[in-house]
Amino acid sequence: MEIVFFTYEYPPYLVGGLGTYAEYITREFVKMGHDVTVFAMHTKDAPTRDIYSGVEVHRPIVDNMHISLLLPMFIPEEVQRWNENGKRFFGSVFLYNILSASKLINDLIRTEKRKVDIIAAHDWLGSIGGILASKGLNKPLIFHVHSTEQGRTGNGSETIKRLERLAASYADRIITVSYAMRDHLVSLGYDEKKIRVVYNGIDVEKYSPENVPQEEALAIRRSLGIADDEYMVLFIGRLTWVKGADTLILAMPEILSKVPKTKLVIVGVGEQEELLKEEVTRLNLQDRVILKYEFLPEDLRIKYYAAADVCVFPSKYEPFGIVCTEAMSMGKPVVVGARGVSGMREQVIPSGPYQTGFHINPYDPSDIAKFVTILLEDEKLRRRCGENARRRVLEMFTWKKVAENTIRIYKEVVS
Repeated sequence: MEIVFFTYEYPPYLVGGLGTYAEYITREFVKMGHDVTVFAMHTKDAPTRDIYSGVEVHRPIVDNMHISLLLPMFIPEEVQRWNENGKRFFGSVFLYNILSASKLINDLIRTEKRKVDIIAAHDWLGSIGGILASKGLNKPLIFHVHSTEQGRTGNGSETIKRLERLAASYADRIITVSYAMRDHLVSLGYDEKKIRVVYNGIDVEKYSPENVPQEEALAIRRSLGIADDEYMVLFIGRLTWVKGADTLILAMPEILSKVPKTKLVIVGVGEQEELLKEEVTRLNLQDRVILKYEFLPEDLRIKYYAAADVCVFPSKYEPFGIVCTEAMSMGKPVVVGARGVSGMREQVIPSGPYQTGFHINPYDPSDIAKFVTILLEDEKLRRRCGENARRRVLEMFTWKKVAENTIRIYKEVVS
């Protein structure tokens, strides 16, 4: 098939998990013999057109410094009330979509006589371009929903919610990342008959315990000030309310009362940085909680997973947990939030012979402490959960499997 992606994020422009998803799945599509053209946001000195791992990538240049001057002419009133950064961001997204759809229809199709079988738009960020291209070329539209405005923000922007609903209404199929997200979309009024579920994936060769020798994992622990006889509990993620790092810190006094030789490592950036620092001081945990406010490069992040004893992700909203999959692929037991919209509830098996970790109430520090403590006190259980976790990733969450399941859905609408 000839597949077109409107994905906004794509290397070298990466903001969150969407760019990583797009990079890996398009690479798998090419391996399967499909042709993929990606339209993504331009950044710095990236070429406006190039080939990246066999994928043709177009990055239209958007002048976002002056876009806010034009906003009153074509942007909803709600967006005009946003702060300058917000307005500039929305304007950049809007122009990226318009320029991308125009380039596809006028340059690639009409001038270069290219062929297109299917259009795939990812979240609201690619919705406008996806709709315009689908209607302009009379080709089927797949709307990939990785998260929703309600889930990300609690309520959020009416404009963005309208864009999400509009793309869903025009789409021939809606693909989302977990059954929890499917139920969430249905509750928002999305057409259940259109919705299909395909889990996200992980590079199982890169995220492998075999890639990190024991001495390198020990070196990471020592660089963090964790002694050989201490336990390392690891959190990696955005430092925002929905990810639950603050609740994890509140759980530490109870964990330490049972397992005193425990240190918590929190890695990430976000608006909670000052709050977390204050909580650590208030609870007198300065020598037990290590705060690293940075975005770790991937090779170092893999070593952090290898160094950890238990990984904890107490998210309150998580359509699909990429960091959870990374930790599982590294053979680590995981403790995850399992309330509300939680794809991690489907990723992590909490009991039985195939157990990979525990589900917890992400709002309750005592519940977090209870199950982290169970794992820290039982080395045999930690080892078994870690081995099961790695095995489950190899069975369920490889990019090859993700790509095959996605193509199967694409073929439902391509005649």
